[in-house]
Amino acid sequence: MKSIKWILNYLKPYSFKYGLAMLLVFLGAGLNMVNPMLSGKIIDDVMNGSNKQLLVPILLMMIGVVVIKGMTSYTYQLMFEFVSQDIMFQLREQCYTKLMTLDFNFYHATRTGDLMTRLTGDIETIRYFIASVIYSIFSNILVFIFAVVYMLSISPLLTISLLLITPVIAMLTIKMSKEVGPTFHQIREAYSSLNSVVQENISGNRVVKAFAREAYEIEKFEKENLNYREKNLASSRIWQKYLPVLDSSAGALSVIMIFIGGILVMNQMMTLGDIVVFNGLIWALNNPMRMAGWLVNDVQRFIAAGDKIRDLLDANTKLEQVQDPVSIPKIKGNIKFENVSFSYGDELVLDDVSFEVKSGQTVGIIGPTGSGKSTLVNLITRFYDATKGNIFVDGINIKQLDLTSYRKQIGTSLQDIFLFSDTIEGNIAFSDCHAEFEQVLKVSDIAQANDFITQLPEQYDTIIGERGVGLSGGQKQRISLARALLTEPSILILDDTTSAVDMETEHAIQLKLNTVLNNRTNFIIAHRISSVKDADIIMVLKDGKIIETGTHESLMEQQGYYYHVYQTQISHS
Repeated sequence: MKSIKWILNYLKPYSFKYGLAMLLVFLGAGLNMVNPMLSGKIIDDVMNGSNKQLLVPILLMMIGVVVIKGMTSYTYQLMFEFVSQDIMFQLREQCYTKLMTLDFNFYHATRTGDLMTRLTGDIETIRYFIASVIYSIFSNILVFIFAVVYMLSISPLLTISLLLITPVIAMLTIKMSKEVGPTFHQIREAYSSLNSVVQENISGNRVVKAFAREAYEIEKFEKENLNYREKNLASSRIWQKYLPVLDSSAGALSVIMIFIGGILVMNQMMTLGDIVVFNGLIWALNNPMRMAGWLVNDVQRFIAAGDKIRDLLDANTKLEQVQDPVSIPKIKGNIKFENVSFSYGDELVLDDVSFEVKSGQTVGIIGPTGSGKSTLVNLITRFYDATKGNIFVDGINIKQLDLTSYRKQIGTSLQDIFLFSDTIEGNIAFSDCHAEFEQVLKVSDIAQANDFITQLPEQYDTIIGERGVGLSGGQKQRISLARALLTEPSILILDDTTSAVDMETEHAIQLKLNTVLNNRTNFIIAHRISSVKDADIIMVLKDGKIIETGTHESLMEQQGYYYHVYQTQISHS
């Protein structure tokens, strides 16, 4: 029931509008009683010939009731829809904003397909609950109560006879609710898994085709699709087991009414008009009973969806946030690691790392794959917090800094390049949407991207596909580098930025970069020694530890790991 209480908080600002809509539902439920009553009056007062003059007025009244009821229904459904759309808009905004605030730990533990399901299917389920299910429950209860009260005023005996079956309906509904509830959570998880498979295969379609793994991926999709089908069938089996009983019980009301009502009419305890009224209101008893099963389904679907949305909105970042963070207008770029260790779960990635970098220095980082190079710079950008130890920026603990202000002064070109479905100019200017085109041209020239961009038909206005589809790896790297340089950051992080470009282009990029690196602190991760040999400090990482540090010349004299990598690369060049 937590999801019910939760959604009621969203409805509070719309109390007047939602309350007015409920009032119209109340009116509509009351109007449902009028025409059966008028039908009975026609039988008892008009058809016997005593009040023939009442026929036309009564018929006009019946037409009027139908018109008013239609207008009422249209109005309250429109009001419910407005409120539901407004709340759905709020939920989407809140969920998306929440996603923007969560750290990398959350994204590592959560599938993209699951998040897409939450922002689309789950929110739509909540909208349907607000727009249709709540008022359907309210309307069915009101109609049932009004009908029972009116029927009791005509014939308590017949009414009680009809109501004897309702406890059976109630027990069946409660039992079905308990059985079917868990299945909707299972359906929700299966749908999320199915979405994840689709999303991964669309994003990774080139890899799938490159390794001719289409058959394997189709089989994987079929497995998830079959699982989703089975979960739905399991749910269907439960409520199909109960719905025929509910329908039959509701249908039995007509038989009971005709049998007992007929006896009462023959014994002159009821009029024929009363039977007509009961016949006109019998739907008001059996329809809520029939609807009970469907409404239970809808409520359980809402609870499953609401639980997922609440989990997302209640998710907390693992990055520690101080109450009054320090905002530095212009970072100098002094970086100090003090006995820093970091683990992904139980896997130790960095082990007691300590170093200090002065403002304006360039640091080259090399090491074998999996040595912790990317993790180290991820700690500088504070994508994660260190498991142990401290990191200082300009003498201030990184945890004390205002995260937004700090990150705006860092330029990053990450190993895993992501480009948006936008123009090339839009992708470069993503880091600074107010940048002039001349600034975009300048950083493109430094990144050696201008030449290939100007050869494209639309040049900087060329739309590139999602994740840079249509560009080579080297071209994507150069656009990413230009994007990192655009903000003129105090700290520049280049993670394997030129690994996909040829040696000649890399040399040209390095010459251009040397003209802009002096005024900022730079961290360059590379596998090629040529990319880092001019750095002020070169650190060699292995198994999460710094095993060598120094300049190119001093490391060559040590004849350690760095020396052997250099000799290997020279011999193969």
